[in-house]
Amino acid sequence: MPATPFDSLHLHHLFPAGEIGRLFSDSAEIRALMLVEGTLAQAQAAAGLIPEESAKAIHRAGLEIQIDPGSLAQATGQNGVTVPALVAEFRKEMQAPEHAQYLHWGATSQDIQDTALMMRLGRTLRLMAEDLDHIVGVLAALADTHAQTPMAARTWGQHATPTSFGAQLAAWGWPLLDALKALPALRRDCLWVSLSGAAGTASELGPDPAALRADLAKRLALQDPERSWHSDRSPILSIAGWMSRVTMALGKMGEDSITAAQSGIGEMTLGATGSSSTMPQKQNPVGPSTMVALAHHVRGLHSTLQGALIHRQQRDGAAWFTEWLTLPQLVVSTAACLGQARMLVDDLAPEPEAMAQTLNASGGFILAERISFALTQTLRRPEAQAEVKRLATLARDTGRSLTDVTQEAHPDLPQEVFDVSAALGTAPDEARNFAKASQAFR
Repeated sequence: MPATPFDSLHLHHLFPAGEIGRLFSDSAEIRALMLVEGTLAQAQAAAGLIPEESAKAIHRAGLEIQIDPGSLAQATGQNGVTVPALVAEFRKEMQAPEHAQYLHWGATSQDIQDTALMMRLGRTLRLMAEDLDHIVGVLAALADTHAQTPMAARTWGQHATPTSFGAQLAAWGWPLLDALKALPALRRDCLWVSLSGAAGTASELGPDPAALRADLAKRLALQDPERSWHSDRSPILSIAGWMSRVTMALGKMGEDSITAAQSGIGEMTLGATGSSSTMPQKQNPVGPSTMVALAHHVRGLHSTLQGALIHRQQRDGAAWFTEWLTLPQLVVSTAACLGQARMLVDDLAPEPEAMAQTLNASGGFILAERISFALTQTLRRPEAQAEVKRLATLARDTGRSLTDVTQEAHPDLPQEVFDVSAALGTAPDEARNFAKASQAFR
C-alpha cells in the first residue's frame, strides 16, 4: 500500500478528501506562499517601506509565475524550510532584479509559511462547514420524520429500554450542530496572520511593524494576533482540536451504523455497500468502516500534534517538522470522514419492521424498568424491583414473555404499561428539538 491513501491512484475514492485534499497539495501550498509574498509587498509599499512599482511587479508575478515544487526539493532538504528556495526561484522567474530585490523584505520563512497555512485552513473550514451543514440538515429532517419510530436502545451492547430512531439520529447530530455553532468563534480567534521577523522582534519590518501586520491581515482576510506566535501553536491546536471533535462524532455515527446494519439486526440499510471477493451474499459497510478508521487515525494524529506544540526557545525545527507530518494528515482525514458521512446520511434508511421485530423478540424484557415503576403504585420501590426480577426469572425459566407472566400476576396493571410506543419517554422530543435547533441555526 502507498504511504498515504489520500493521493493514491487506487485508494483515494475510499478516502475522499475532495477539494480540501487539493488545498494540501504541493501546488496549492506554493501558490499560497506566493500570494502571501505578493500581498506582503503591497502592504509594505502602502507603508512606504518598498517602492510601489516594485510591489506591483511582485504581486503580479505572484499571480502569474508558475514554480515547479520539484525544483525546490534539494534546497528545501538542505534548509529545512521551503521559503528560501521559493524566494530564490521567485526572484529568478521575475527577471526583474530591480524589483525582485524587495521580495520577502524583512519577513522570515515561518511568517510566510504560517500565514499561507492559515489561508488554506480558512478555506478548509469553510468547506467543512458546507459538509457539516448538509449532514446536520439531513439528520434533522430524518429525526423529525422518525421522532416516534420505536426501536430498542442498547447499553453495553444489551437491550435497555425503548427509544426512537429519531432520537438516535439526534444523538448523532447534536455534536455536529454544536461544532457548526463553534465555527464562527474558531475562525475569529484562530485564523491568524504571522509577521514578526527572524526572531519574533520584527526588527527589519519598518518603524511600525504592528500596523504593517494589521494591514497584511486585513488584505488576506485573516486575524491580527497583535503579537508574534512563532512558538505559540495555540491556534493550530484549537483548529486541530475542532477537527478531532468532528471526526470523533462521525466515528460514533459510523460505529452505530455498522452495528445497526449487521446481520441479525438489520435495523438500517446503508445504500451502496461493498462486496466480498468470495462471498456474494455480503454487503459490507465500507463507508461507516472508513469513518471509524479515520476517527482512530485522527485521534492518534491529534495526540502526536499536541506533543509537537511544545516549541523550544523562539523557534523549534523538530516541533515544526512534526506539525508538518501530522496536521495535513489530520485535516485531510477529517475531510475524508465528512465526505463519507455525507454519502452515508444521503443513503441511509431505517427498517421499522426490523426494529419492531427486535422489540417484540425481547419478550417484554425491554419493558422491565417500565413495569417496575408501574408496580410502585402498590409496592415500595425495592419490593417492586424484586418482584420484576422474580417475574423475569419465571419468564426465562418457563420460556414465556415477561409481558404474559406480569399480566397474569398483576392483572390490574393498565395495558398502557405494555405498550412500547407509550414507553419512549422524551425520545420524540429529543428528535424534534434537534430538528428545530438545526433549522433555527441553519
